[in-house]
Amino acid sequence: MDSPRWLPLESNPEVMTKFVNSLGMRPSWQFGDVYGLDPELLSMVPRPVCAVLLLFPVTEKYEAFKQEEEDKLKDKPQEVSPDVYFIKQTIGNACGTIGLIHAVANNQTHLEFESDSPLKKFIEQTTKMTPEERATFLEKDESIRVTHESSAQEGQTEAPSLDEKVNLHFIAFVNVGGHLYELDGRKPFPIVHGKTSEDSLLEDAVEVCKVFMARDPQEVRFTIIALSKDSY
Repeated sequence: MDSPRWLPLESNPEVMTKFVNSLGMRPSWQFGDVYGLDPELLSMVPRPVCAVLLLFPVTEKYEAFKQEEEDKLKDKPQEVSPDVYFIKQTIGNACGTIGLIHAVANNQTHLEFESDSPLKKFIEQTTKMTPEERATFLEKDESIRVTHESSAQEGQTEAPSLDEKVNLHFIAFVNVGGHLYELDGRKPFPIVHGKTSEDSLLEDAVEVCKVFMARDPQEVRFTIIALSKDSY
């Protein structure tokens, strides 16, 4: 059986905010662009920030690094907090939605939800599951799929066809228990990137993003988006 495929989400903070709002997350936190990596531009991002999303090109260099990293960590596993919510990606092009779930599920203490929120319900129903079981559960979740499809049609660029190969990928960075976690549904497990705090999450995540960029210096297709408390 072929694995299901969704239309890719555009890396558009407005579309993402609308997506999570239509799944019952209250608009007290919003996604916004990070316009640059130097301190001055980072200081323009509304605070606090509870998650950072990176959209990056999946290149041969990156795939080689990913395999190397996986082999290394299988030999010497990192210590991952049981509080980290991690879901595998089994749906083609669903990395945007997986990134949003990672951002939201690991920040439930900060975020607010409507009582009938399909997103909150999904997280609660899958909280005791393995990352693989969560992935299967997501494949069957109609409310998230339908919201994803309508959000994917809403971007400023025309949505690509379902069969078109999209080589851009979303991952999330979150702070769980004072550690910075990279959550990527294409990887077998979360990656720990050292210590972080609520105050320094954006800067710490950006340092890791710089490493992704340095790996493919010819590439320009990188986008960083922060989930910030609405400061208005």
